[in-house]
Amino acid sequence: MKKLTLSDYQALAEFRYQIRRFLHFSEQVVKQAGMERGQYQLLLAIKGMPAGVRPRISELANRMQIRHHSTVELVNRLEAGGFVHRTRAQDDRREVLLALTPKGEKVLGELAVHHHDELRSSGPELVTALRRIMRAGDDLFDRSANPTNRETSNHP
Repeated sequence: MKKLTLSDYQALAEFRYQIRRFLHFSEQVVKQAGMERGQYQLLLAIKGMPAGVRPRISELANRMQIRHHSTVELVNRLEAGGFVHRTRAQDDRREVLLALTPKGEKVLGELAVHHHDELRSSGPELVTALRRIMRAGDDLFDRSANPTNRETSNHP
């Protein structure tokens, strides 16, 4: 089993701190816009779907790492608020696809600009914290891949 050093724990703690700082910022901005955190995340997930991936409930649940029924509830609330709408796929009428309404596009655009700006300003600290963990991980890998016994390595 790999052993972590105090420095490894400090790097992990710093990374978590930087993530929490960003998430706190996000929660505040989203709340000021009158939305819930999950609602913003769902709008972003719909808009930012990878090429070739259709915006279905199952795909969104996977992208957000939440349960299917939780995704349905978010979609229901966003649809009731006029932020998203459901449509039937042209090639398979059983398939329900989600899309942003003009209102959803507007709110997402405003919130995403704030998030983008915050990441540009605080991102370097987050990246530095991640790099510190990655370097520590490389050190752990090197130690486990090349186990040298320092006590006996001085002896012929």
